[in-house]
Amino acid sequence: MSLFKVFDVSGSAMTAQSLRLNLTASNLANAETMAASPEEAYKARQPVFAAALKQAQGAPGGEAGTPVQVKGVVESQAPTEALHMPGHPLADANGYVYRSNVNPIEEMVNMISAQRSFQNNVEVMNTSKELLLQTLRLGS
Repeated sequence: MSLFKVFDVSGSAMTAQSLRLNLTASNLANAETMAASPEEAYKARQPVFAAALKQAQGAPGGEAGTPVQVKGVVESQAPTEALHMPGHPLADANGYVYRSNVNPIEEMVNMISAQRSFQNNVEVMNTSKELLLQTLRLGS
C-alpha cells in the first residue's frame, strides 16, 4: 500500500469517529428526556460503519486500502422506560411518562472508545508524515 493511501484510510476513520462522538454526545444530552408516549421518547442513535476494500491499480493481488464508510445511523430498538409520575405535564391518561432508552454507562464507554480510535488515527497520520519527510530527506 502506498504511504499516501494511509492518509485516506486514517482520514476516513477520523471522520467516522467524529460522527460516533457527535452521536454519543447527542445520546448523553437526551438520556434523561421524557415524552408522553413510547413512540415520542428519544431513541439512542448509533452509526453503522463498513470497510470498503479497494484494489490498487497494478498487478493482480496488489495492495489494498481499506477506508471506512459511514453507511447510516440507526436507532436503538431497546424499550423505553415507563415511569409513573401522574403530576408530570407530559403524563398520559394513566399517569405515565416515558424516558429515553439511552444507557449512559454504555454511551460513556462508547465515547472513550471513539476518542481513543480518533487519537490512534492521528498518530498513524503523524507517523506516516514523518516517514514521508524522512524519505524526502534521503533523496536530497
